[in-house]
Amino acid sequence: MAARSRSWGDLVRVAALGVALGVALGFVACTGTPSDSPDGAPATASATPTSTLTYAPGLTADLYLPRAGRRVALVVMVPGGGWMTADPTGFAGLAAALAAGGAAAAPVHIRAAEDGVTYPAPVDDVLCAVSAIVHEVQARRLVPDPVVVLGHSSGAHLAALAVLAVDDFAPTCRHPVVRPDALIGLSGPYDISRVPDLASALLGTTPDEDPAGWSSANPVERAGLRPEVPVLLLHGERDDQVPVGFTIQLDGALESAGHPTTVELVPEATHDTIYTGDVSAELVLAWLDSVI
Repeated sequence: MAARSRSWGDLVRVAALGVALGVALGFVACTGTPSDSPDGAPATASATPTSTLTYAPGLTADLYLPRAGRRVALVVMVPGGGWMTADPTGFAGLAAALAAGGAAAAPVHIRAAEDGVTYPAPVDDVLCAVSAIVHEVQARRLVPDPVVVLGHSSGAHLAALAVLAVDDFAPTCRHPVVRPDALIGLSGPYDISRVPDLASALLGTTPDEDPAGWSSANPVERAGLRPEVPVLLLHGERDDQVPVGFTIQLDGALESAGHPTTVELVPEATHDTIYTGDVSAELVLAWLDSVI
């Protein structure tokens, strides 16, 4: 497992800054569509997916495959959008960069509040997407290993639930559900009790109306599940939308539960650049090498 990029003392100091910023600004939902950055992938990476598959009615995934290799790390990518929207087009640069580095990557469309669904439907969509993509990769005579779920912002929250609490869900998918092997979270709001006004879009209730439901949908309260699962958490030091304290909080819960966890606080990265290829691809690829 890769060494931590910061000492715990450094993390605590940055977390304190993030919490202070959160108090001053509040958690600002990333409700816009992530834009494709021209710097989001190396010049050698093609931003054109190998194929696009429909894994459920109206829901698709773009699959980016490396040019060589039989055993490939597979990274299924879940977009953010404040639980209101979930458009993965901004992941194209990172997906292409990962494929250029030898991994398979698949940004996925999932349903969100604007589609009239609430929890657990978005997590069910993530798990059905994972199962369909694994089936597609295997049909191409490749071995997806490990199977990783990566999420950004509210998508990181959903990814954490899909990986840690996978056994709590029973989605109706076209292919058997696959238990993911690892989790990557990019700047996620992992404690929904701290953002109840925003997370109500996901739950369709308030914490007082359904405390058990909110607890089950809260990754910091599910961190004790599947302690064998490795986790990579990335957060931009200049993120002014989701305070870095969310990542520090989840890291502490995961570490206490025994998860092999790596934290990277990325200098100069913001909430809207942390998911681009030039910012995160090398960090993700190096971590994947450490867990394969």
